[in-house]
Amino acid sequence: MRNPERVLNSLSEHSKVSSYKFERLYRVLFNSEMFLLAYHNIQGRQGNMTEGSDGKTIDGMSLKRIENLIDALKDESYQPKPARRMYIPKKNGNMRPLGIPSIDDKLVQEVLRMLLEAIYEGSFENTSHGFRPKRSCHTALIQVQKNFTAAKWFIEGDIEGFFDNINHDVLIGILKERIADDRFIRLMWKFLKAGYIEDWTFHRTYSGTPQGGIISPILANIYLDKLDKYMKEYACQFDRGDRRAMNLEYKRYSRKIWWLGTKLKQTEDKDTRKELIDAIKQHQKNRMHLPSVDEMDEGYRRIKYVRYADDFIIGVIGSKSDCEAIKEDIKNFLGEKLKLTLSEEKTLITHGNRKAKFLGYEIYVRPFTDKTLRGEKSGVLIKAYGKKVVLEVPMSTMRDKLLYYEAMEIHQFEGKAKWKPTSRTKLLHLDDLEILDAYNREIRGFANYFSIANNSSHLNSFKYIMQYSLYKTFARKYSTTARKIIAKYRHHKDFAVFYEDKKGGKKMRVFFNGSFKRKTTAMDASCDYVANTIFNTTVSSLIQRLKAGKLNCVAQRKTLKYTTSKDSKT
Repeated sequence: MRNPERVLNSLSEHSKVSSYKFERLYRVLFNSEMFLLAYHNIQGRQGNMTEGSDGKTIDGMSLKRIENLIDALKDESYQPKPARRMYIPKKNGNMRPLGIPSIDDKLVQEVLRMLLEAIYEGSFENTSHGFRPKRSCHTALIQVQKNFTAAKWFIEGDIEGFFDNINHDVLIGILKERIADDRFIRLMWKFLKAGYIEDWTFHRTYSGTPQGGIISPILANIYLDKLDKYMKEYACQFDRGDRRAMNLEYKRYSRKIWWLGTKLKQTEDKDTRKELIDAIKQHQKNRMHLPSVDEMDEGYRRIKYVRYADDFIIGVIGSKSDCEAIKEDIKNFLGEKLKLTLSEEKTLITHGNRKAKFLGYEIYVRPFTDKTLRGEKSGVLIKAYGKKVVLEVPMSTMRDKLLYYEAMEIHQFEGKAKWKPTSRTKLLHLDDLEILDAYNREIRGFANYFSIANNSSHLNSFKYIMQYSLYKTFARKYSTTARKIIAKYRHHKDFAVFYEDKKGGKKMRVFFNGSFKRKTTAMDASCDYVANTIFNTTVSSLIQRLKAGKLNCVAQRKTLKYTTSKDSKT
């Protein structure tokens, strides 16, 4: 059996040749080492002990089970089972459908995901950030902040029901452009048509990616890579001019400064030199209050584009009519080439000085005003912040998250909304450490996600509400007051809970005391979710133990430190 790393590296090398077609891809599925690696990748994920439609879980995985799976793939008798559909609550009170595939299907899909990633990852555009290695919401937002400088307009892209409306024929056609293996294509068709079971009734799937499938994210990126490449070509045709024309008034002041500077070099009289220097400084000061370029220059246009999953944003230097034309062109491309619908209501054209929304952040271009001037230590004024993109955490998002956690109530006081921390009924049955961990996890997740915001210091308000909600939750649990709880649990300057570990040692955990100082570098993909279930797993010898037949139960090899339902993307 070939080493999985060599297999994937070989695929990656061939993928660099755009004209190369993969003809014998299906036979890689006969490599048991690929399935062992796939098992290693998915074994610690949440939900593996949840039964699929076949009633099985990852518990009891064995080499024999993998061999049977490979045999079924060899004679093409393998048939993916329909996903079991269940529903989880959304922030707005509605329910989100969730598909739970069988464990065998998850294993096959993980192998397929690795193969597809090796083939396509190197060809994806730099403007794509969702579900990709070493990329996250942060990398998308930082790219917006760096590349959208001086944008006059934003176009907030919204595709209606993207994951449910991916056209199967279009997707298979895209795959066939690089994969010339009929058996592999037939397997992809099987997954796309597997369907789902709800209330013991089978439902066919006529569009969309596999319900809850591991391969759904990579298939979505392969599908929307066509949009990324279209926008790249579109920018080449749309962009015009090397640079903006200079502002005429700014140019006049520059000429005056040059002329006075020339006279200064030719003058030796001290009084005259002083007058010239004062005049130069005054003109320089006046010039600092003007933009250096003509912002209405019709000979200069630019378009920038960034996508995360099915969310995208476009920055435009041009007119509003240009934006309307861009929106219409994208709508036509999505409809004609990808059989998708661009939402007319949600795809908004927003002026650069107003706040557009992207991945939970509010984004706008800081207008050029006197407030954007900054004095250096030498006393000379410089233009510091004008026309740069600002990322902000919306107060409405902070409010909605606190209400979702039931950590506060809103009271009207003299016509103004006042936020008031409250106790959380749903946490009262937990022990002290679990309650503290829940609050710490939620604060840390929210703070991590919005850590690159220019107004990240506003997260102190979020922490304050959560902190006093914690006090009130403890007070309600023990039928006492928040003041007495603070006095009881205070350790130096922190709120601390003491507990014993398995060896009887005394340990302490404190309430979140981290900083909300703004970060300028992106976090990894863990920042994309506000709160995650955290596991402590040991997998260093997992494959060897599986080969030896010593792995009998997933629960024996992993310790659940604390549990919580995984929040949806912010």
